Amino acid sequence: MKFDVVIIGGGAAGLFCAIEAGKRGRKVLVIERNSQVGRKIIISGGGRCNFTNLHTSPDNFISANPHFSKSALARYKPEDFVRLVRQHKIEFYEKKLGQLFCRESSRQIVDMLLRECSKAGVKVQTTCSVTNIDTLNAFTLDTTLGRVECQSLVIAPGGLSFPKVGATDFGYRIAKQFGMKVEPTRPALVPLIFESSQATNKLAGISVDSIVSTAGEQFRENILFTHRGLSGPAILQISNYWKKNEPVVIDLAPGADVGEFVRQHKQSTQTLANVLSRLMPERLAQFMSPPELAGKPFNQINQKELETIAAKINGWSLRFRDTEGYDKAEVTIGGVSTDELSSQTMESKKVTGLFFIGEVVDVTGWLGGYNFQWAWASGYAAGQAV
Repeated sequence: MKFDVVIIGGGAAGLFCAIEAGKRGRKVLVIERNSQVGRKIIISGGGRCNFTNLHTSPDNFISANPHFSKSALARYKPEDFVRLVRQHKIEFYEKKLGQLFCRESSRQIVDMLLRECSKAGVKVQTTCSVTNIDTLNAFTLDTTLGRVECQSLVIAPGGLSFPKVGATDFGYRIAKQFGMKVEPTRPALVPLIFESSQATNKLAGISVDSIVSTAGEQFRENILFTHRGLSGPAILQISNYWKKNEPVVIDLAPGADVGEFVRQHKQSTQTLANVLSRLMPERLAQFMSPPELAGKPFNQINQKELETIAAKINGWSLRFRDTEGYDKAEVTIGGVSTDELSSQTMESKKVTGLFFIGEVVDVTGWLGGYNFQWAWASGYAAGQAV
């Protein structure tokens, strides 16, 4: 079988690249090893797919080269994808902070992409694995369904996150096969595990608005206590910047000067835990109160002890043993080095006709629709060039 373009990976980036290439009259084949395309799209956003973010900019991405994403993001913007969603009459809403979600189901996005593929004449082949890739004058792929040849080959298999939906290191192996550099990978947008969870597992299920900081970065959103550590939007965001053995500092009462708060309540006869519960959930207030002081009337606690507690609430320094790993990570940091690729086309600088797009590339977005926008933008860039 001969094609102009073969795309390995039927996820967001791969399908979008196929659509754009097909629109240009290219004969396109998408190869997907799973029995269905878009499995990560389907499970994303709690089943509603946070398909873009209205405020997307290069500042929302992590890469060894922070400038690499600029070209692709400038050429295909959130409003471009929103226009396509509107054309397909998919209802959506802004949840917060520019995050757009489907009102009904993430499957609507997958169905939209498949309709666009069909309209563009793209062939989509599921339950098919690539076992070998050679290149002489063209790329020759050995697959479980036979041999395929193409002039342009696009690698779009995603990263290592969510192995349960088929994630593998395939894209990185292909890059290395062709002598391309791969930046070290690690789980991103992922919950963190406490060094010791014995004292804190009684807090599991509590969610609280917080400012979370590490390595000079900070995010204000909710944190969620789990039986093993912390999750929630602010923790997922900060996990992209956290390094082992480095503390994470959490302000549990953002916008409040807890030192001033305790001074204002100095004459209260309520217990310490009761007073603190005005700032945070009751169980958390109990936990932040030293056992010997928790049941003591507020007006009987000395000023120094109160200031120590206040400082901890506004700046709780925590250490984490590890992340919850790729099983719980939404994306993968690292990947095919941007030094190896054209920022305009996503084509390899070493191998003519070889392209890498989406999560397999060393460009990782924040939580909130940014990674989908990178998938659309990088897929669009390659789709115009293959």
